[in-house]
Amino acid sequence: MTEHNQSAQQDAGKPSQEEKKPRSFWKELPILIGIALVLALLIKTFLVQAFSIPSDSMQNTLQRGDRVLVDKLTPWFGSEPGRGEVVVFHDPDNWLAGEPTPRPNPLQRILSTIGLMPSAEEKDLIKRVIGVGGDTVECEGTGPVKVNGHPLYEPYIYPGNTPCSYDDQGGQFKVTVPQGYVWVMGDHRQNSRDSRYNQNDRHHGMVPVKDVVGRAIVRAWPVTRWGTLPVPDTFDQPGLGRQTTPSAASALTVAPGAVALSATVPLVLWRRRRTPHTGTAHGSGTTAAGSR
Repeated sequence: MTEHNQSAQQDAGKPSQEEKKPRSFWKELPILIGIALVLALLIKTFLVQAFSIPSDSMQNTLQRGDRVLVDKLTPWFGSEPGRGEVVVFHDPDNWLAGEPTPRPNPLQRILSTIGLMPSAEEKDLIKRVIGVGGDTVECEGTGPVKVNGHPLYEPYIYPGNTPCSYDDQGGQFKVTVPQGYVWVMGDHRQNSRDSRYNQNDRHHGMVPVKDVVGRAIVRAWPVTRWGTLPVPDTFDQPGLGRQTTPSAASALTVAPGAVALSATVPLVLWRRRRTPHTGTAHGSGTTAAGSR
């Protein structure tokens, strides 16, 4: 009995495994940063990615230097580009020949890899989808552009531009878009080398759907120009053709890094709530999180 009591007293003086003091926030911070970076990489790969606008071909909808967030989720579920959407796509057939390629520094390379900065090296373009598979798109004179015989009202075109360009280099055309392709044009019609001026390439100016990265849904930077990029009403007119289902990710309005960081906050609270506090604790800390 004496030995048993002494053993019990010794055990009582030792903190149990469950009563150990939780690790401080600063010790957990590197783990949380690592989780945030992994989440940012996954989000960039499968959900949303930031892109920088390098030219004036989409003015005034997008200005040079704007940052847009591109929905990459819905294509995984079979969604295809729809008329009126602003899309980012890989260079179909050397459309960017002669254009300079930026050379990012090592830090920019790392940040673009995990999705915290737009990629500077990928040869991607951004234009508006005018026609999808099966559509007949045409330009005669200065316009308007017609899709399946229906004229488009395009208030997003750069002021002073005409919907169609009156030239013999591709500004006058009538094409039928094959299935699995889209016909794209820039909003700055007289300053955009788009489908019209690439009809001699192997796709005859069409962009394969498989080369479309995703739909630009939000103009995220600069903050003074923040806004969504909805499909204009002219593409909803009766008889134009079957409309595609709106993107399920159109409500996303935050950058991948911010999404990843905010996703770690519930994990912190859950971990700290699960850890029992010893009877000697005098209070509890409050964790504040934010994003920029």
